[in-house]
Amino acid sequence: MNIPDNLLYTREHFWVKKGDLATCGITDYAQNELGDVIFVELPEEGKKVKQGDKIGEVESIKTVSYLYAPLSGEVMEVNRELDKRPELINQSPYGEGWICKIQPENEEEFKNLMNKEEYEVFLKTQ
Repeated sequence: MNIPDNLLYTREHFWVKKGDLATCGITDYAQNELGDVIFVELPEEGKKVKQGDKIGEVESIKTVSYLYAPLSGEVMEVNRELDKRPELINQSPYGEGWICKIQPENEEEFKNLMNKEEYEVFLKTQ
């Protein structure tokens, strides 16, 4: 299982890459648990979200899973390529399969996220 060390993670298996905008997606663990992704309901661009809010869904051949905002802020961009090719989440969860980019409104919330080592320990409880 791939867990990049330059990202932060949530208990809902979302990853976050810090930058001017926080790029977000679901982890390799999550996409593996879901199985083949067949549909993604993306968040709305321009929508204000709070950390932990439901912002979308991922549907696979096995189940439907909710997406939760890893940070509070405004959704600035969504990955429209997933409308046509939802399987990108399975093929490249940390690359072409990213879900959205959020303009964070509270830097303190990054402290609520896990680093690679903390996420690895958390996965052992799943």
